[in-house]
Amino acid sequence: MMGQKLRSMLRLMLRLRAATWLRTATWLRTATWLLATLALLAAAAFAAPASAAKRAVVLDVNGVIGPAMADYIVRELKNATPDDTGIVILRMNTPGGLDTSMRQIVAAILASPVPVATFVAPSGARAASAGTYITYASAIAAMAPGTNIGAATPVQLGGGSILPGGNSNQKQQGKGGGGQGGGQSEDTETRKIVNDAVAYIKSLAAINKHNADWAADAVRSAVSVPATEALSLHVIDVIATDVPDLLRQIDGKTVTVNGKPQTLATAGLTIANDPPDWRTELFGLITNPDVAFILMLIGIYGLILEFFNPGAVAPGLIGAISLLVALYALAFIPINYAGAALVIVGIALMLAEIHIGAFGALGVGGIVAFVIGALMMFPARGTGFTLSGAVIIGAAIASAALILLALATLVRARRRPVVTGSEALIGAQGEAVSWDGDEGRVRVAGEIWRARADTPLTAGASIRVVKRDGLVLRVQSM
Repeated sequence: MMGQKLRSMLRLMLRLRAATWLRTATWLRTATWLLATLALLAAAAFAAPASAAKRAVVLDVNGVIGPAMADYIVRELKNATPDDTGIVILRMNTPGGLDTSMRQIVAAILASPVPVATFVAPSGARAASAGTYITYASAIAAMAPGTNIGAATPVQLGGGSILPGGNSNQKQQGKGGGGQGGGQSEDTETRKIVNDAVAYIKSLAAINKHNADWAADAVRSAVSVPATEALSLHVIDVIATDVPDLLRQIDGKTVTVNGKPQTLATAGLTIANDPPDWRTELFGLITNPDVAFILMLIGIYGLILEFFNPGAVAPGLIGAISLLVALYALAFIPINYAGAALVIVGIALMLAEIHIGAFGALGVGGIVAFVIGALMMFPARGTGFTLSGAVIIGAAIASAALILLALATLVRARRRPVVTGSEALIGAQGEAVSWDGDEGRVRVAGEIWRARADTPLTAGASIRVVKRDGLVLRVQSM
């Protein structure tokens, strides 16, 4: 009996030990599976930035450098980080643009932790004016065959704004340093603007070790050079046929990025094109001088129509929205405020012609003031920010047509017979209802009136009103 009990106890202990071992083994397998899963997730998390870093983001800078283009480039450079972007390439073809927009782009390039390369491409493209400053600010300056760079002379606009323009009549008096520059005919303000631009572009040349003397010539004398000459003058770093060729040639170069030296590793980067989005396109549309001017006119005329036709709603609503959008756009565009005032005065004179009727004198004066103001409003030397002649002529003709239409309506209204008031009864026809002597009652326009006549009338006789004395009509037989 004792032996059987011992054997039973031994079997029970073995079963318990086996169950404990099985539970332990299951727990170990579960823990091992969890650790392996966590390891895989960690590896994927660390591998994601590595794969994302193999990108070369290409931004298309095609057209005038303005507020919309500056907003697009600045946003993209802020979104680019060294973890997901190896280099940002500005594929450029521009005739120039606004000084304020150019300086925003340059500041974003210099502050970017990601290296920026400006690539003047494709063949036939140019980096004129503001494009030259942006190219000099970039860590890598490259051009495609058949392109050119230069003509960076600033142009002063009305209102004190400065626009890097592609044309200049200024004569160079010296090279290199920030001397007087320009000829004797230049005034002090012009020399200040030019010398400031020279110092600015030379400071950019010093950062990226490009030819500072040629940059000064590009500002003072508006010189421009093709790609091959730009390479020989050390204006640019490389000539490349396309973006892959550019990435291959600059691989291993040491450049200055955000004030620190950095060696580029671009050979294995994946090219990611990032064209302007709808926001940039819309912003560029409303900041177009032609569109902004038309929106301003729609806004003014819409509010005027709402003022003369209270409760119409639609003209006032459309006018208010258009005027607010136009004012927002004009805040980013260099304009001459005297020209804008003349446009408004011209519209006011045309409206006065409608109300006063000065035999066309006010109307003609208003159209003349309108056209002169439109020509003055957007300076003719502002690269890409001028008002087209077609828009000016079209707006003047449309305004004149509105005046003529309003005047024709007034003339027709004056010639139309009166349909209300006491004058409307003169000449009206009716019939005698009752009559006694030289007085009686007549029906005119559905109403019964007291009446007098020089000759007695009979009931039912047709009459015509010749005069009204208060509430008594003077009538005569027909």
